[in-house]
Order: sequence, then C-alpha cells, then structure tokens
Amino acid sequence: MGPSGPGGSGARGARGAHSARGAGDACGVHGARGVHGACGVRGTRGACGACGVRACGARACGARACSARGGCGARAARGPWAAGLLRLRPWRVLPTPTGTPFTFAYAALLLLTSLFAEHADPSFVSSLQQGSSTDVAHLADRPVFVLLASALWIAGGITSPYAIVFLLVLTALERRIGGLRTAGVFLLGHVVATLVTEVPVGLSVLAGHLPGSSLHRLDYGISFGVAASVGALAGLLTPWLRWTVLAGFGWMLVEDLVAFADPMTNWGHLLAFVVGVATWPLLRRRGSAGPGLAT
Repeated sequence: MGPSGPGGSGARGARGAHSARGAGDACGVHGARGVHGACGVRGTRGACGACGVRACGARACGARACSARGGCGARAARGPWAAGLLRLRPWRVLPTPTGTPFTFAYAALLLLTSLFAEHADPSFVSSLQQGSSTDVAHLADRPVFVLLASALWIAGGITSPYAIVFLLVLTALERRIGGLRTAGVFLLGHVVATLVTEVPVGLSVLAGHLPGSSLHRLDYGISFGVAASVGALAGLLTPWLRWTVLAGFGWMLVEDLVAFADPMTNWGHLLAFVVGVATWPLLRRRGSAGPGLAT
C-alpha cells in the first residue's frame, strides 16, 4: 500500500487505469520496477485490459500511460461495461489463421465447396456429391475416401444452421484443446455416427427387409462432426453453461427424432452428440482454465 495523506495517494486506484513509466508528469516521482512510475504507489491487479499492467493506487494521480516497456499501445477501458467487454473478447468467437488454424482452414474449404455447389452446373455438383456419399455401397468399396470427402460438403449450404454452429463451436473447442484434438473429436463423431447408421442398412438389405436402392442412399455433410464437437465442448464449460448446452442441443435433437423426417440422420446426430460427451475425461486433462471453462 502506498503512503497515505491528504492527497489521497494511499487510496485504491480505479480499475482500468494504466500506470505511467518513468518520471510522471502527475507527481514527478521516478518509478521503480513493480511500482507506479508516476507517483511511486503500488497499484491494483488487472488494471489494463490489453496488457495486464498494474494501475496506480493513488487517487489523485490519474496517470493513463501504460508502464510496459515500449508501451502496449492500448487506451484504458472507461467504465465497467467496457472493461467487461475487453475481458470477454467477443472477437474470439470466430476463427483466425493464427489462433485456430484448423477451424479457419476447414471453414475456408467449406466456403469454397459451398460456393462451388451453388454456382456450378447442378448435374456436375450432384455427381460429385453422389461420389462423396457415405452410403453402404461406397463404404464397402472405398471407405476412407468417402468418409473424408463427405465432410467437404455442407448439406443445405453455408446458410445451414450447422454451418453457423460449426464456426462457433469448433472455434471455441480449438481455443481450449488445440487443432489436432479438435480435428480428432470432429472426425471421431463423423466416422462413428456414419458407420453405426449405415451398417444396419446394409444388414437389412441382406436380410431382405430393405430394397437394394437403400445401398445408394445419398449421405454427406458435417453435421455428425459438429454434433460431436458440441458434446465435447460442453464438458469444458462451467456447470451452468454445460447444462444449458446439453439441454438445449439435446432437446433439438430429440425434436428432430420425434418429427421422424429423416430418422437415420437424426439418430446419427444424437449418437455423435453422445460420442462427444464421452470424450470429456480425455479433453478435460488438456482444456485450459479461462472464462467460461470448468475448473
């Protein structure tokens, strides 16, 4: 604590103020390392929302320059709302080349294939998607190729709800566990849900319960991997966020099952979601602590 006196130099500084480095214009006192450079008073924790430099503890000083060597170039946040916004960093919800390279590159690839599907010749696009389909016939002939190729298309295009969820969820997941593990979670949900929903179709055709045309059922998209990523991310959130995500997304999947519009795909979504939840014990060892994370 700094010296107390009539000038109020011993009072706690306002959160969000930066300290000045060197001799300060406000007090004229040379600062030491760890001490406010303008008046020599030690500051409070977490003042600068941009660089974390401690603030001046003197009420009368009011210095605003950052004390970091060279300066951080950031201005102090004014008011509790601005300071809270800086701490939340809303711009981090979208992928970036350096922060989330896997999600950024994958999103760029999906954008290209979606634009191609929208503007190219429909018959050519249809043939490509049919060749990428994870139907029983293709899984029996070239499983690795179609499992990877089918995840290069977005069913419904870039306006699909799963495209938006993809951006938000995979960005958040990659920031917590890294690109390789995020890709692993996505691929695990995509592969497991695809095989579990398609293998019974092949067995039913062999048993005579389904027609042979079922072996060529068109099946592609990212939704299984996205559902698994949602389930995995929920385990890294704080309890109230975790149960909100589980209840909200789970309810949506159950509603789709009740509607019975596409039961195989809907069961695949629910299964992929469960696969993501099953990865919690592994991912929690790697998830870093931070805002909105489980501790």
